[in-house]
Amino acid sequence: MFISLPCCHLQEYRGSVRPFVHFNAKKDAEFLHKAMKGIGTDEDAILMALTARSNDQRQQIKAAYKKAYGKDLVSQLKSELGGLLENLIVALMMPPVLYDATLLHKALKGAGTDDQVLIEILASRTGEQIKEIIKVYKKEFGGKLEKDISSDTGGCYGRLLVILLQVKKGPECALPLQDLYDAGEAKFGTDEEKFITILGNRSSEHLQKVFGAYKKLCGSDIEDSIKGETTGNLEDLLLAVVKCTRNVPGFFAESLYKSMRRAGTDDDTLMRIMVSRSEVDMLDIRANFKKMYGQSLYTTIQEDTAGDYQKALLYLCGGKD
Repeated sequence: MFISLPCCHLQEYRGSVRPFVHFNAKKDAEFLHKAMKGIGTDEDAILMALTARSNDQRQQIKAAYKKAYGKDLVSQLKSELGGLLENLIVALMMPPVLYDATLLHKALKGAGTDDQVLIEILASRTGEQIKEIIKVYKKEFGGKLEKDISSDTGGCYGRLLVILLQVKKGPECALPLQDLYDAGEAKFGTDEEKFITILGNRSSEHLQKVFGAYKKLCGSDIEDSIKGETTGNLEDLLLAVVKCTRNVPGFFAESLYKSMRRAGTDDDTLMRIMVSRSEVDMLDIRANFKKMYGQSLYTTIQEDTAGDYQKALLYLCGGKD
């Protein structure tokens, strides 16, 4: 049964996908069964139904489908769909924490390390989300996320990833400006350890103050120092931490833009962000995208994708700006 949220919660809700008001898991399960029965599959019906339900409601549909037909809904969807649409629908059917844990496992256990996934998830998720991801990762994959990250990465980059997993924020009594300045701008060669200790161990609220005061002291943004003093994965991770501290939706707007506006579409990134942020802050991501690039996210997706996959992404986007 759908329980309507109090008004104050509705005002705070920034996702583009909301719980479906007249929700009935049993009816939805029947609807999906009909869409997959017989010759041919009604892809449009499937994606319309699933993109218009919250993740919690999709889990209820999954349970109702199993009860009614004795089959796993995700397995059925996989056998009926293909390509990018299949990947997108399967991602939508996973609970968010399991989706994050699965992405991290794949990033670490595939051929080579997918650093973009590690950076995006660990820089942008809240402390509580990271705690849950660690638990689910162990339960699903039988290993410790910290250990897997340590064995797959190295140097200051690997250490900062591990620090971000700890979710313990350090002492905040004094702004470590001189430390940051000494670590970068003031010396030839960079004390990367200081950078990662300061940026990895303090809360967002504290870091906001640090960045403001740093600009006054040095006359430049912390991002400029990071770009001038570091390279490679460490630079990308430090910049992601700073961007997420300043503005998480802005960070994702930039990532979405890059996924579509380079040669060829980076569908993995596009899909990952559209799925994982659709119930979190997609409205804010859209607003940031329009402000930063002068074009709506909706139109950009239209120009860069096609078919039922495009339709599903547009439903998740939720509208033009």
